[in-house]
Amino acid sequence: MYTTLLTDLTDHIFTITINRPDKLNAINRTVMSELDAAIGEVYSNPEIKSAIITGSGAKAFVAGADISEFLGLSREEGQALSAKGHGIFLRIENSPKPIVAAVNGFALGGGCELAMACHFRLCSDNARFGQPEVNLGLIPGYGGTQRLTALIGRSKALEWMLTGAMIDAQQALHLGLVNYVTPAGELLTRTRELLAAIGDKAPIAIARIIECVNKAAYEPGINSFVREQAAFGECFATEDMKEGATAFLEKRKAHFKGK
Repeated sequence: MYTTLLTDLTDHIFTITINRPDKLNAINRTVMSELDAAIGEVYSNPEIKSAIITGSGAKAFVAGADISEFLGLSREEGQALSAKGHGIFLRIENSPKPIVAAVNGFALGGGCELAMACHFRLCSDNARFGQPEVNLGLIPGYGGTQRLTALIGRSKALEWMLTGAMIDAQQALHLGLVNYVTPAGELLTRTRELLAAIGDKAPIAIARIIECVNKAAYEPGINSFVREQAAFGECFATEDMKEGATAFLEKRKAHFKGK
């Protein structure tokens, strides 16, 4: 079905692997279009409860965009390229099902932006992160200026983007960019374990948590509190809430159906 992606659905976890190892999994137009289609599967397939995005091979998650496609673009074409990337990455960020990045190796430029669009990140101990666009006379164009600031704060985000420096896995963990660092051979196993634990929870509540946290990150203020109140009320109208409360009182495991 895809020429630049490998996909696998096992135990309700959909794994999307960007498969251009000879190009360090660099994002080109085909990758973007196919990634958009794969995210569409996450949204539409009821068998999928969560997803992992990772890269093929041990060297790179995604080592940036395919710069050869940038040459000769006009101002308007550059803006259109950015808009397309924003649209796809926003679909990842706003997915009602958790999408987690398993970062194996380099996550640079658009690759770092892709990882940040995911709901959270795990990385191997050899991972390296960076937004080196300034070295090309560019800025991050797929949401990186916004998401990096939200994740690690204005001061460090500015330093990192203005210098174009790379940071290692432990620095990323210290800054809060990643949730866990694992040995390379354990990365996907640990990621799947986390998603399996989430997969037992109420799907509607998961979707509302993602929505409210995203609103708090990018639209903080009274409206984000109001949205939480409404989302809390919406959960009371679900069968899952009744099942969860009943199971708690009966001291048994809840069985959620996403209704």
